[in-house]
Amino acid sequence: MSTKYVFVTGGVASSLGKGIIASSLAKLLQSRGYKVANQKLDPYINVDPGTLNPYEHGECYVTNDGAETDLDLGHYERFTNIPTSQANNITTGRIYQNVITKERRGDYLGKTVQIIPHITDEIKRNIKLLGTKGDYDVVITEIGGTVGDIESLPFIEAVRQLRWELGEKSVFIHLTLVPYLSASGELKTKPTQHSVKALLENGVQPDIIVLRTEHELGSDLRRKVALFCNVDPKAVIQSIDVDTIYKVPIKMREEKLDEIVLSQLGLPLKHEPDLESWERFLYKFKNYNRKITIALVGKYVELHDAYKSIVESFIHAGAANDCKVNIKWVHSAHDINVENVCDIFKDVDGILVAPGFGQRGIEGKLLAIEYARTNNIPFLGICLGMQMAVIEYARNVLHLEGADSTEMAPKTKYPVIDLMESQKEVTDKGGTMRLGAYKCVLKEGSKAIEAYGTKEIEERHRHRYEFNGKYTEQFEQAGMITTGVNPETGLTEIVEIPTHKWFVGTQFHPEYKSTVTNPHPLFVAFVKACLS
Repeated sequence: MSTKYVFVTGGVASSLGKGIIASSLAKLLQSRGYKVANQKLDPYINVDPGTLNPYEHGECYVTNDGAETDLDLGHYERFTNIPTSQANNITTGRIYQNVITKERRGDYLGKTVQIIPHITDEIKRNIKLLGTKGDYDVVITEIGGTVGDIESLPFIEAVRQLRWELGEKSVFIHLTLVPYLSASGELKTKPTQHSVKALLENGVQPDIIVLRTEHELGSDLRRKVALFCNVDPKAVIQSIDVDTIYKVPIKMREEKLDEIVLSQLGLPLKHEPDLESWERFLYKFKNYNRKITIALVGKYVELHDAYKSIVESFIHAGAANDCKVNIKWVHSAHDINVENVCDIFKDVDGILVAPGFGQRGIEGKLLAIEYARTNNIPFLGICLGMQMAVIEYARNVLHLEGADSTEMAPKTKYPVIDLMESQKEVTDKGGTMRLGAYKCVLKEGSKAIEAYGTKEIEERHRHRYEFNGKYTEQFEQAGMITTGVNPETGLTEIVEIPTHKWFVGTQFHPEYKSTVTNPHPLFVAFVKACLS
């Protein structure tokens, strides 16, 4: 069977949840026995979000093959439990980079390179490439931004062309907002009408309209939208606000989104969706016996999406432990000082120090780690959080005054964290870190091997600096041991303090691999330690 394509666009406002709708549809089709892939087209000109400040774009998600991607790919993986890759996230920057490279190479010799056909052809090639690479039944492509944006126009045009080429092998879903005016007590469809009109002006007729709303939509309103937007009334679907994104597949099932899509694609229903494990997770999520509070210490806490995968990992691990994890957001640059550190953490059951880059907020992270270590509070440090744990131990236990990372202090006397050898000749910033999945061998008797239940693991990375191996013996003699190493390079991947209740730092990012059906073992173990 040849691959079918579903395109998802958004209108009226950004951040309506196109990624969640796309992920939910993928989950439903997958639960019916179809092989499905999700893809995100991002209209910004950056080649990838790796060089973007988290305040600009939220979390930068990393795939197994080392691609720095949009955070929606995290949603795709968490919903479907299928790893994504570079092919699942395409940006305007990559499209133009590819076309310009071809032009310089002479591929278009004699031709004037233009938006149409060259840019749109490259977009279409990337969309279809994913379908052929994985032998998928359905590829769901989400187009970032909002219809009407200048940046999105080449993507919309490429999709318009693809619809003519694919015919009945494609379905177009448009997600819009139905705002509620409290002053008059009315739900308004006019924004949706204008959004669909803008889409029609670009030559695309949506097949399905998904209406994001805070209130239940009546049949009259749905019929009105159907008439104005040239769609079947059954294809006008309500997406009402819910208390967790993990309810959206259930809501979309109730609205028969999967049935409508399969019908329009000419695909059989096969069987009823198998959502037993998903509903079991939702039951655990809502019906818990215990609560804990974990402090998440970072410097981007004003924007919770900067730590999206960590937050979701706590949801997965909480359900696995029959408890609710409340997060106490602690700004490492503004909230913590020597005088108030005890007050800030007196009511928490665990402390997580988050990843990041640069000098800002470092002292706050060091104070948080010292508090966790000296008060026997369960601690998890991720990437920079692990590096800060090493620095704190060097300064306060080994008494190496001024010990630091050469990222923050290039001339430190004690560079316990240093630039990786492979990074010393690197000058470009984008896509040049140690990225993607690498193997790690765990030490017998460690907290890590107890959590994973296996000696060899594979985790995703995003860093330039590492634990300086010259200090390994000194640290181990003082009580902080290396419990995970890369078998090829000897790079320290995990450090622990065995005498502590639960103190683990990881150079890798465990949060990238946690899903609903496979909560990450380290997060599960961390939450369990906090409960005890």
